[in-house]
Formats: sequence, C-alpha cells, structure tokens
Amino acid sequence: MSNHTQLVIFDCDGVVIDSEVISANVLIDKLTLLGAEIDMAFVQQHFLGCKFATVAQKIEDLLSLTLSPQFELEYREQLLAVFEHQLTLTAGFNKVLAQLTVPYCIATSSSLPRTTKALSVVGLTDVFSGCVFTASEVKRGKPAPDLFLHAAERMGVKPEHCLVIEDSFFGVTAAVAANMPVIHYVGGGHMDPDSQTVLQAFSQVPVLKHWDDFSAIMPALMR
Repeated sequence: MSNHTQLVIFDCDGVVIDSEVISANVLIDKLTLLGAEIDMAFVQQHFLGCKFATVAQKIEDLLSLTLSPQFELEYREQLLAVFEHQLTLTAGFNKVLAQLTVPYCIATSSSLPRTTKALSVVGLTDVFSGCVFTASEVKRGKPAPDLFLHAAERMGVKPEHCLVIEDSFFGVTAAVAANMPVIHYVGGGHMDPDSQTVLQAFSQVPVLKHWDDFSAIMPALMR
C-alpha cells in the first residue's frame, strides 16, 4: 500500500453493513400506511445516501406528503428492532479490515444512535470506536463534501490522502466534491451491480462488486 493513501473512509449503510434493503422496506411500509406507494427503485433513486431530514423534505416535495413530528422516531425505533434480527455485514468486509495497514473511519448520513446500534449488532463497536462521523456534525450532508472533509480533518489527514468507499450516487458525488479518490462499492444487497447511474456521471470512478476483489483494485488506487 502506498504512503499516498493515509486514511480509508467508509460509508456505513450499504458499505460496511448490509442495511439498505432493511431500511428501505421499513420506510416503504410506513409510507404505505400514509397512502404513499413507492418501491425500492424509488428509494434508491431519491433517498439513498441522504440524511433523514433530506429524505423527509424529498418526501414532501415528490410525494406531497408532510411527515408528522413522530414519524422519524417511529421509523427509527422500528428499524432498530428489525436490525436486531436481520442486520449483517456486507459479504467479506471483515477480510478488508484485516488487509488495511492505514487508519480507517466511518462517515455516514445516518444518525449516531442508529449507527452505534448497527455496529453493535454486527460486532464492530470496538473496531470503529472514536472514528464514526455523522451528518449531524456538519452543516450540509451528502452530496456536499462537508462530511468527508470533516472526517479527514478529525482524523488528521489531508483530503488528497484519503480514499472514500461509497455505494450511493450522492456519496460518490460528495467524495468527488471533496477531491478525494473514491471507489463505488456495489456489493450490497440493495444494489444492481450493472447499474450505470454512477458510471455515467463519474466514468473515472472504479467499481467494486465484492470485497474479495478489494486487494486487487487497491494497488492502482494507492499509487
């Protein structure tokens, strides 16, 4: 691994943990009760990678539906309950951690309580202790670069020496805006590995379909 990369920044949902299908299904079910019929493709197109405040605003704009003050709390409580029984790591992620010889952290649009609970369920609390950064810590969430720049600053690494691993279009956009090298990870259960959305916008961004291929893709990125 080259000295040029001094920090790996992981998104959490859909990258570290295979949570996006679970999250989407809980949200779809709750919106159905309010009369709004959406599907997984709609969630992926409009909500993936966004913090909840942004999702709520998009629901209002796109679906003409204003969520009640208690909706977010109820959604989060239901989601965490499902996490207890269904949440897993993305396939092969532990092998990646074993390969890394530089520091790493998480920069996520999810709330700190949700991320803390998720990491506890999959047994990574100690692994990421003290190096989890959430959108609540910055003014603008993804696709703005603020969260990744904040994580780099807190970890004491210059942006150009960071490597971001993201699954969402908004996350990749944020990494590019932060002038950080980025890998588009499409190995989560919610992703279509052959989707062209990110590729069409960012043809220079390499695609990673499975963590087993991480060691092969890294040398070219780390030079």
